[in-house]
Amino acid sequence: MAGGIKVQEALCVGCANCIKSCPTEAMRVIEGCVHIIPELCIDCGECMRNCPHNAITIDEDDWELIHSQENALLIADPTFYVQMGAYRSQSMIKEALSSWNVEDLIESASLAYDVVAFTIAKMLEKESSVNHPLISTYCPAVIRLIQIKYPELAGRLVPVDSPLEVGVSLRRELTGNNEDVTLLSPCPAKITLVRNPVGRKKSNMKFTVSVQRLVRALLAGGPKISDSVESIANNRWLKWSIAGGESSHIKYFSERPLRTISVAGLRNTMDLLKEMELGRLRGIDYIECRACDLGCIGGVGNAESRFLSKLRIEHTDFCWDISDQELADIRKWSDSKIWKLEENIGPSQKNPLSDDLNKAMERLKELNRIYSELPNINCGACGRPSCRAMAEDVVRGRGEVTDCVFKLRETITDLGRKIVDLSERMPHTLREPRRKR
Repeated sequence: MAGGIKVQEALCVGCANCIKSCPTEAMRVIEGCVHIIPELCIDCGECMRNCPHNAITIDEDDWELIHSQENALLIADPTFYVQMGAYRSQSMIKEALSSWNVEDLIESASLAYDVVAFTIAKMLEKESSVNHPLISTYCPAVIRLIQIKYPELAGRLVPVDSPLEVGVSLRRELTGNNEDVTLLSPCPAKITLVRNPVGRKKSNMKFTVSVQRLVRALLAGGPKISDSVESIANNRWLKWSIAGGESSHIKYFSERPLRTISVAGLRNTMDLLKEMELGRLRGIDYIECRACDLGCIGGVGNAESRFLSKLRIEHTDFCWDISDQELADIRKWSDSKIWKLEENIGPSQKNPLSDDLNKAMERLKELNRIYSELPNINCGACGRPSCRAMAEDVVRGRGEVTDCVFKLRETITDLGRKIVDLSERMPHTLREPRRKR
């Protein structure tokens, strides 16, 4: 299963720094190189942040090859438009891309974010705040985290597609064309949004390139601009690039006050989801979670410091004046259900220990037995993030008990004692006979 992260084996030294940072225990160090278990990986990028050798990178498509195609179409995450001080507006970036014969679907994207925010606002107006809150589906890493670690919360994920997917759908509805579209992504999670989407069978987008890659190309001085392109009025969707931006957009369209909580960073997200599991968030309407610090501007695929991006956003005047015609268009597209997911998002199905129930039960007992004999200090020396993961790997045939350095030492000690004991023994033919009394 292709995701948004790849390992460069030539650079990996097997230091195991990455395995402890993974929130879903998806990483193993085997024979001196890190390996990823695809069904457990949420593509959050934490392993990339903790790799001192840059052996773990974003798995993106070749921008130069995409750029070489005629009339390339591109839809960008809002983070892209707050990465460059040299290109201070959306219109300047659109002009720069146009000079490269690249069409930016910025108008479709900005409308899509309005449609999604409007739709969620109307859902929340009908939802009773006495129940558990609804959860944002904007961050693909959070969706997968919930599917794997908090499966009982999957039913609270709001059934609305990503605005980026909706933006491409809008473009196709308006033009009748079905061109290939490239996504500019700030993180590996949104690359997985294209390659392995959740809630739909196939993504509207075909290629993915990191924001970092294209920003560097722009700043290298490629395109020339005159800053004469008509400015794009709708910039409120850019707030989705920081924590709380989605909630503020939704609140604008709501006819009643909404109580929302916005958190960023995996640790904060997991703490909040645990609170929700325990039923401590009653009275809250909506939860907005982002896996990256400060929001999408903290993604590992960005070019600029998240702090500088946040500062730029804080000093931006956002347009919240929506005309009657704009509101009518937003309502029309919302009523068309262009935002609706094709499939319900349910818990992730973990690979069973065996397809046969009896064998699975036996292996579970064996797993618990092995786990009880391990030191339970989760040191990571075996190349696994925890002793429980180590025991499971042994049962699945992906390791040996002696991969644990403590069990290996015990085995060597026992073997040494046996050698000493055997060395003191002699064949019975060479022993002194017992004298009869």
